[in-house]
Amino acid sequence: MTIKNQILIAILAITLSSACKKDKEDVAVAPSIKMASETATISAKVNEKITLTAGNKLGNHIDQEWKVNGEIKSNTGVLEFTAPKSGTYIIDYKAINTAGVFNFKYVLQVAVPEIPVSSTSNKFVTTLFEFAPAAGQFMNEASWGNEQSGSSIVGKQATPGVCLGAFGGYVVYGFDHTVINKVDDDDIIVYGNAFANFSEPGVVWVMQDENGNGKPDDTWYELAGSEFGKEGYIRNYSVTYTRPTPPSLSVAWKDNKGGSGLVKQSFHKLNHYPLWITADEFTRTGTLLPAINIKGSSSAALGFGYADNKAGGDKVDLANAIDKDGKKVVLKGADFIKVQTGIMADLTFFGELSTEVTGIADLSLVK
Repeated sequence: MTIKNQILIAILAITLSSACKKDKEDVAVAPSIKMASETATISAKVNEKITLTAGNKLGNHIDQEWKVNGEIKSNTGVLEFTAPKSGTYIIDYKAINTAGVFNFKYVLQVAVPEIPVSSTSNKFVTTLFEFAPAAGQFMNEASWGNEQSGSSIVGKQATPGVCLGAFGGYVVYGFDHTVINKVDDDDIIVYGNAFANFSEPGVVWVMQDENGNGKPDDTWYELAGSEFGKEGYIRNYSVTYTRPTPPSLSVAWKDNKGGSGLVKQSFHKLNHYPLWITADEFTRTGTLLPAINIKGSSSAALGFGYADNKAGGDKVDLANAIDKDGKKVVLKGADFIKVQTGIMADLTFFGELSTEVTGIADLSLVK
C-alpha cells in the first residue's frame, strides 16, 4: 500500500469517527424532570411568596416555562410567585425539546384573609370609608346629612345617624374583624329609623378583604332580599342628579331607563343637593327595588333582607350573597359593608324615600 493510500484511509477513518460522534450528539433525549414538590395541590396565604423548582435530571438542553392562570411567569427551572388575592391559581410547568415534552400541574389554593374576633373587637363598624349620598331633604343639615354624618355611627349606634338621600346614595364601612358567615343564621344587623307603615328600604352589600390590604377595593356582593328577581327589581340602575340653576331646594334627576323627576322640597329648608359635591351633576348606581310598598305617604316594610326596613333593626344573612350575574356565592365572611338607598319614590309631604342608618353590628357580638 502506497503512502498516499495510507493517508487517504487515515483521513476517511477520522471523518467517519467524527460523523458518528456528531450523530450521537445530535440524538436528543426527551426531558426527564424531577419536581421538588410532587404534591399537586398546595396552599398559601395572600402576599406570601412560594417557590417551586423543577430539576433537569439529564442536564441536556430543554426549554422551560411556568404559567400561572395562563400567564407566563418564568422561563427557568424556578418559579417564585406571590398571590395578590385569595382564590384558586392553576400553575402549569412545561419542559420541551425536539424529543418530547414534560408537563406538571399544581393547584394553588389561597384562602381569604381573616381577622379573628379578639377581646378588643367592636361589635359595631369601626371605619368609615366613603359617604356618597344622593340628593335629599336632609342634605347639608348638621344632623343626618352633612359631609361628616357618615362618621356618626362609627363604633356605636346613634340617632341621628346617617341619611343616604334618594336612590343610590350609599355609605361604606369596615369592621375591625371579619364577620364570619355562620351556617343557617343571620350575621349582621343594620339599625335604622323605620317604624310601622314607614319603611325606607336600603340594599345591603358586603365585601371580603381578598387582597388583605384593609381597603374595600375587592368585589362587592349584594345580599339578596325578598324582592330579588321580582317585577321592578333592576340591577345596575343609575340616576343622575343635577345642581339646581338658579339655586333652589328641589333637585332634578333622570335615570338610565328614560325616567326623570324631582327630589322635591319638603319640610327642610336647605338645598337638597349635597353642596360639598363640587360637580354640577353626579350619578349613583345600584340595585333598584320594586316600589310595591309605596302608597302615597305610606311605605310598608318589604319581606326581609333590607336596611331601614323594619322597626328595631334588620338582620341580614351572608348566605344570601350574590355576584354580578345574580348567582349565589359562598363567602367565608365579610370585612366591609355598604348600604344603598334602594327605591326612587316621592312620599308626598314626607319628601323623598331615603334610607337612614343608625348603626351596623356583628350579630355574633350582640348580647
